[in-house]
Amino acid sequence: MYKIRFAGKALLFAFACACTLPAARALPVPVGEFFRPEAMSDASMSPDGAHIAMLVRNKDGDTVLAVMPSAGGKPAVVASSTGRDIIAIHWVNSKRLLYSVMDPHLAKGETFFGAGLHAINIDGSGHVQLVSHTRSLRGESNRIPLLGPNTVFIDSVHDEKSSDIYVGRYDARDMHFVEYVLVRLNTETGNTTVLPGPQRARSWLIDEAGVARVATTSEEGKTVLQFNDPKTGAWRKLAEYTLTSGTAIVPVLMTREGQLFVLANGSGNTRGLYRYDTDKAQLDPAPVVGLKQYDFNGGLILGKDRESVLGVRYETSEQVTSWLDAGMKEVQKKIDAALPSTINTISLCRSCQPDAMLVFSNSDLEPGYWSVYQASTGKLSRLGARMPNINPLQMSGKSMVRYTARDGLEIPAYLTLPKDGGGKNLPMVVLVHGGPYVRGGHMRWSPDAQLLASRGYAVLEPDYRGSTGYGDAYFKAGWKQWGLAMQDDVADGAQWAIKQGYADAKRICIAGASYGGYATLMGLINNPDLFKCGVEWAGVTDINLMYDARNSDATPESKIYGMPVLIGDPVADAAQLKATSPLLNAARIKQPLIVAHGGADRRVPIEHGKRFYDAVAKTNASVEWIEYQDEGHGWRLEKNNVDFWTRVDKFLDKQIGKP
Repeated sequence: MYKIRFAGKALLFAFACACTLPAARALPVPVGEFFRPEAMSDASMSPDGAHIAMLVRNKDGDTVLAVMPSAGGKPAVVASSTGRDIIAIHWVNSKRLLYSVMDPHLAKGETFFGAGLHAINIDGSGHVQLVSHTRSLRGESNRIPLLGPNTVFIDSVHDEKSSDIYVGRYDARDMHFVEYVLVRLNTETGNTTVLPGPQRARSWLIDEAGVARVATTSEEGKTVLQFNDPKTGAWRKLAEYTLTSGTAIVPVLMTREGQLFVLANGSGNTRGLYRYDTDKAQLDPAPVVGLKQYDFNGGLILGKDRESVLGVRYETSEQVTSWLDAGMKEVQKKIDAALPSTINTISLCRSCQPDAMLVFSNSDLEPGYWSVYQASTGKLSRLGARMPNINPLQMSGKSMVRYTARDGLEIPAYLTLPKDGGGKNLPMVVLVHGGPYVRGGHMRWSPDAQLLASRGYAVLEPDYRGSTGYGDAYFKAGWKQWGLAMQDDVADGAQWAIKQGYADAKRICIAGASYGGYATLMGLINNPDLFKCGVEWAGVTDINLMYDARNSDATPESKIYGMPVLIGDPVADAAQLKATSPLLNAARIKQPLIVAHGGADRRVPIEHGKRFYDAVAKTNASVEWIEYQDEGHGWRLEKNNVDFWTRVDKFLDKQIGKP
């Protein structure tokens, strides 16, 4: 592996005789390049297709809101906030936009205000602050009274003649979420109307006609699907389920004509997209879209009438768009031919016959960029990139793989092999995702994996059992398996990589955050001969602490109805939780280790890290403690990401970087 400390000699030699210097000896991409703020972070087309709003970084380093005609022209900045970034843009109608702001220089523990909410016209006029950033409810110039910072955007009313939107007022008790109260808000006057509806609503679905039609409520471990029946004008229950029942119904879309589409398992193993009959209060027998190996994660693409379906978008091993409309099939074919190295996702205007189309292109090598395609001319014009400093030619390819665990279960995973590493007998980092009940792997650019690969490490990211996205049986196979079968899946992935010849058996490290941090520590405990070192950040170090730790954001409901089933009951499963506690088994860890935590973390309070470090340091002198006092669950600030990963880079080079 090429060492930075020899850079001077190498560069002098290259100047004297560039013809003999192998390309593989180029300096690795600096750590900071992987964590730069995005140069362009979003783009969105107006409902009428005439304009594109985008979030771009200006010369002062602030992210500003700019608008340009979709037919072409120069973007004009319509909103900015010195020292703060514009974030989260939404269209109210084709002439008016919403946005929020944040201070990118403050860590989570230093942030004592919300993102607020502002509205502005596309020409920069008519600015109104609607939601406060602080507890003060005085608006700019005192034009209107503000809503409190516990107010969030939900949806527009889908009416070009209206400046109204729906917001949810977040109500909490004892610092835990209780409900979103639905409020209709005029973005010009600030006038509000609190809408009647079910109590303890966790989510609201606005139909394509702009009416609050479905609400999901939750209480005492039960989730209820509520429906605003247009025939009676009253709310009624459609369905009820518990978190662990496998019968969850998630509303995703209701058309103008009243067709409700939901995500559900139905009678199959994988979650599909179903039509839900609100009159009969039941799912249709067969899904609209069902996948054999994957849960459906995506949605329908509607035409301008908001009823006809032009296509469907979902994820398998990568993002897929399947067009039903012949014209859009041809458009996709032309764009893919012009941009063959990326997955090209087309966004259409909401309520027009599209000519201009917004295209987002990304891949495992490319963080992403936006273009505009003109259907009438076939012209494709690039708008901007997320991270123009990243050269895809310097990045390393990722592929989805599957291996068999020791009990015969097939485990999906993503494997990144360093671009110039030869693909064999490499030092490897097994990078374990957090959650754990999420899908971890995706076919897209990842700063963590790409940084590690740029240093010569193969990176294996297993979606161990319990991960979502692969069907109900796979999810349930992970229940109460922390430190047990879930952990075996991770170790079996490393053994698979050795047998395939990818990994050097003597140079494998395990790393991860949150649950991935827990898995890192248990990997060092359970498999000391396999994992030579570990890097954990924001990791759970004791399951009982998840129930008992102070300042945790775990809700009482989750501790009563969710965690005992998914993870383990502190009474009934006491022996198992003791045996699978990194804290109680800390003396068994002899390998070098980094332990990093944020002082403002409420998901995994820093008590986890401090208790574990105090325990492991008694018997292991090769443990490095890192604390970012004001960070939360992971690192928000660029400087902390660079500091952390620079330390990880040096640590890995010392432990497994050399043969």
